[in-house]
Amino acid sequence: MDVQGLRCLVTGTASGIGDAVARQLVAAGATVVSLDRNTPTAPVEQHVKVDLADPASIDAALEQIDGNFDALLNVAGIPGTAPADLVFKVNFLGMRHLTESLFERLNEGGSIVVVSSTAGFGWPQRLDVLKEVVATESFAEGEKWFAEHPQQGNAYNFSKEAATVYTLAMGGAVREMNELRINAVLPGPVETPILADFEESMGKETLDGVKAFLGRHATAADIASAVVFLASRDSRWINGTTLIADGGITGAVLAGLVPAPTI
Repeated sequence: MDVQGLRCLVTGTASGIGDAVARQLVAAGATVVSLDRNTPTAPVEQHVKVDLADPASIDAALEQIDGNFDALLNVAGIPGTAPADLVFKVNFLGMRHLTESLFERLNEGGSIVVVSSTAGFGWPQRLDVLKEVVATESFAEGEKWFAEHPQQGNAYNFSKEAATVYTLAMGGAVREMNELRINAVLPGPVETPILADFEESMGKETLDGVKAFLGRHATAADIASAVVFLASRDSRWINGTTLIADGGITGAVLAGLVPAPTI
């Protein structure tokens, strides 16, 4: 994948998919600036500590980083075992705040990648509600909206539905900003340190069923390759869409071979 010479800002680099993304980028000739609460072991150019649940922390982190970027890769996220408001702040509001704060620092043709999830499969059924939250104009306004509109089901699923709809909605808008593009990767279950949290919040039986159907869960490297592809020059005409990276389980659900889970 053609990322030689690109300068990339990556969140969540200290573990899991974010660590794999950082390593694949560096191995392919890109440089990586890291944002994470923890210190990465990948060979990044610079690391800045950040709390994505706090817009002031995001703003302070960006002040410590000089220059522009060719790609922003939003990988960081927390599972549904955390408090619902925290999940929504990190997985959607913080991601959006960081993304929009970087618009003017992305070079022409720059790529924004959002790691969402197949857990957000219910977005078409909640589109009217999701359009409301995506239309909020600030972190604080989005936080207030979420507090006033409690949602059915796992907050992780809802946060990823919002991330997916945001990506779909923003393709045209970012295209007008220096020909930027935005896309999302939607992983299924992945063997990362927080898999046990997903088993707790989504049901171990459900995830074990996916594993039995596919033969294994994804590795972090499996998903990282999709993220790096969308960051690369090779994906230059892909914009405002989603790339499902789940080994085929979504296709089986859509074809009626596997029953769809409940939201």
